[in-house]
Amino acid sequence: MRSIRVETSGATVLLTEAPEPKVRDRQTGEIAKDAQSGETLMRLGVVYIDGGESSLLQVTVPEGGVTEGLALGSSVTLFGLIARPWETVFNGQQRHGIAFRADAIAPAAMPVGAGA
Repeated sequence: MRSIRVETSGATVLLTEAPEPKVRDRQTGEIAKDAQSGETLMRLGVVYIDGGESSLLQVTVPEGGVTEGLALGSSVTLFGLIARPWETVFNGQQRHGIAFRADAIAPAAMPVGAGA
């Protein structure tokens, strides 16, 4: 399926769940790795606010893209955010959704004059 780039420049994004390793297999506890680089994948939660609407998103980010200084409830920037529709059959039932992945996450820069 096709990936869709998500424009974040006009949105407010707040960190709601701290980054933690993404589990690939819940039964074995296997941690998910990037297929290309082998890097550990991290899972985190954000609230994405744009145009008067908000959505809770689970986002996957490579471990090297998680910047220090992230604080729960703080404004963050997601770099290279994409949405990828998916569907699968699990226990005989069709399931579908949208997976979100970003290249990196960092504390949002304060606008000039915001601290004054």
